[in-house]
Amino acid sequence: MEMKWFLSKIQDDFRGGKINLEKTQRLLEKLDIRCSYIHVKRIFKTSDYPVVLSLENHCSPAQQEIMADNLQTTFGESLLSDMLADFPDTLPSPEALKFKVLVKNKKIGTLKETHERKGSDKRGENQDKETGVKKLSGVTLFKKKKTRKLKIALALSDLVIYTKAEKFKSFQHSRLYQQFNENNSIGETQARKLSKLRAHEFIFHTRKFITRIYPKATRADSSNFNPQEFWNIGCQMVALNFQTPGLPMDLQNGKFLDNGGSGYILKPHFLRESESYFNPSDIKESMPITLTIRLISGIQLPLTHSSSNKGDTLVIIEVFGVPNDQMKQQTRVIKKNAFSPRWNETFTFIIHVPELALIRFVVESQGLIAGNEFLGQYTLPLLCMNKGYRRVPLFSRMGESLEPASLFVYVWYVR
Repeated sequence: MEMKWFLSKIQDDFRGGKINLEKTQRLLEKLDIRCSYIHVKRIFKTSDYPVVLSLENHCSPAQQEIMADNLQTTFGESLLSDMLADFPDTLPSPEALKFKVLVKNKKIGTLKETHERKGSDKRGENQDKETGVKKLSGVTLFKKKKTRKLKIALALSDLVIYTKAEKFKSFQHSRLYQQFNENNSIGETQARKLSKLRAHEFIFHTRKFITRIYPKATRADSSNFNPQEFWNIGCQMVALNFQTPGLPMDLQNGKFLDNGGSGYILKPHFLRESESYFNPSDIKESMPITLTIRLISGIQLPLTHSSSNKGDTLVIIEVFGVPNDQMKQQTRVIKKNAFSPRWNETFTFIIHVPELALIRFVVESQGLIAGNEFLGQYTLPLLCMNKGYRRVPLFSRMGESLEPASLFVYVWYVR
């Protein structure tokens, strides 16, 4: 089964700390680490759809066995520990995995072997997984590849079913050897290069395999990249630092409004069909939408740092999508009125791939010396916009509601 979904993904960032791993590992092996404070019902309070628990695993086999015990104790029947009867060799849909927790980690062996071991005692059983590491030898300038073995506890390995972490090598290697339940993680720099040079192969890859894009290591300040460029080529998991507000997180929050914040969105048909030749950077055939937005007025816009209702307010309307669709237009500045500014201005956008387009409303207060001050924003998918007279709510930079602050607009589009 093709991977047809975008997934909402969190990238936890703990860079900068230096830890004595050996000392910590010995200490943890003496402890019985519990996570019983996690209540399964609270996990699925927002959405019934499956939760992917991605493990950053640097533990010894003994500690991995404790992890496996804790996972099973905490999540119970919600933890997916065996393949579904109806999906022995294909990926299930999110609908088939409702109320399930999936573990993403390294895995040894096949799903069939895991199924055959079901119910057996796996304590003390470990296997080695060879991984390639580049290391300088002596004082030479040539890099030699050294193979090291990573020990994986069988008890933890067998909890990995449809989300096996596998190193990405090449699109050709994946076509020939990658299994349906193996997921790839690709750094943003490599992914950006591949998306520009081999977009069609990349999209073909994401039709078959779950693909995760993660921030480059040099983002020590927990900054984020623009996730739109990787949604454009069908990547299911685009990992962001959720602790860092700004444009990327606004796009993330807006993107998943398309399905009520469930965390899963069906991809557009041209990112699912095997015979599609879609390329976000080279749109040859499209059915564009002409979008018209009449920005009428604002209602109790947020106060500036000067706490005055006499701010010089303006609104920017931005379109995010494929490169040819990305544009923005701006209203005139309404002087000394943030309480009820009236613009009555009309903006028109020609959008070639509306299925991937997001519309972002940004309200600012003009500043001549220090620059404009951000007051609020709202982002949503273009095809989620209802026609007619509409109220646009506003959110702060941290994603909090600024009720009753809002914009009053008239929306119309034709295809």
